[in-house]
Amino acid sequence: MQYRNDRSGNPISLLGFGCMRFTKKGNSIDLDKAEQEVMTAIRGGVNYLDTAYIYPGSEVAVGEIIKRNDCRKRVNIATKLPQYYIKSEKAIDRYFNEQLERLQTDYIDYYLMHMLTDVAAWDKLKELGIEQWIEQKKKAGQIRNIGFSFHGNTEMFLQILEAYDWDFCQIQYNYMDEHTQAGRKGLQAAAAKGIPVIIMEPLRGGKLVDLLPEKAKGLIAANPKKRTPAEWAFRWLWEQPEVTCVLSGMNSVEMVNENVRIASEVQIGEFTETDYAMIEQIRQEIQNTLKVGCTGCGYCMPCPKGIDIPAAFRCYNHMYTEKRGGGRHEYLQTVCLQKEFHEIARCVECGKCESHCPQHLEIRKKLKEADKELLPFYYKIGLKIVRKLHLFW
Repeated sequence: MQYRNDRSGNPISLLGFGCMRFTKKGNSIDLDKAEQEVMTAIRGGVNYLDTAYIYPGSEVAVGEIIKRNDCRKRVNIATKLPQYYIKSEKAIDRYFNEQLERLQTDYIDYYLMHMLTDVAAWDKLKELGIEQWIEQKKKAGQIRNIGFSFHGNTEMFLQILEAYDWDFCQIQYNYMDEHTQAGRKGLQAAAAKGIPVIIMEPLRGGKLVDLLPEKAKGLIAANPKKRTPAEWAFRWLWEQPEVTCVLSGMNSVEMVNENVRIASEVQIGEFTETDYAMIEQIRQEIQNTLKVGCTGCGYCMPCPKGIDIPAAFRCYNHMYTEKRGGGRHEYLQTVCLQKEFHEIARCVECGKCESHCPQHLEIRKKLKEADKELLPFYYKIGLKIVRKLHLFW
């Protein structure tokens, strides 16, 4: 494993473990499986674990895994204050103390203001005394580094970057988002201030692997370097010295070992003009087919009407990145045939989803398009019959 340093000179592994997408077993996290994956990563040199208050069961799982293996001193825990829930100064302490309890620790290595989208959100926290609170927690040793995770446009990122003396930040960044969200401009601005940058969504929620167009897959398969789609994405990121750590939501030991291998051998300057041209070809093929730029992060959820928005968009994109029938089949299998199925037609266009979407998608408009294509009238007729007969439950 290779490392790049934080502001204090402490090493952070190039590869971080993103703990948002631990495998579920029923309605709970499969703790034994998650433990095997996390500990494989730690033994491979990964020392940065990223979780958050709102990731269901994640903080508790991370805390339990660390306790079981007595490895607190070997890892950096990063978690996030749900600043969008904060209404009072007391609430800040309440959430923080709950997180310490969940994680079974008495300090957080890297603590983030979760999902800042504009300066107004930070200003609200300042009015509640967040700056004094951070100073107290740092002085007490309960917080080692303070940062923020960001979803918004580049100019707003630059404003937030200047609003406080941050120790680090976290942005969505990949070869499809090079010039959106914080983008390359934001990445370089943070690095110029000496602020480490943690990368989330390096594969766009798996879209740059699982939902690549067939032509893009063909380009990758034919390339003499024989890299996987994920390896191309990771190497493109690590080629940039401004990138400190790349988070990966790894859910198999094989995936962990492969990513650790890449992070151990990658070198800045190894990308050739031909490699960059390859990335550009892949990017163009994706842009030609993608219908909705959804990463599956789930911030739009829960929908007041119970609609599974990320699933709808995933299957809608599947229709165009792979096969139309495949996308419809996936939607029927994973969404429509659940006992509690909430059809897209239930949408009342309240706009709550759009107000929380990091990608600023026109969700209401795109949901209508997805509904029309995923469930044409003959599918809907068949689905009504199947559900009326209770054939699957």
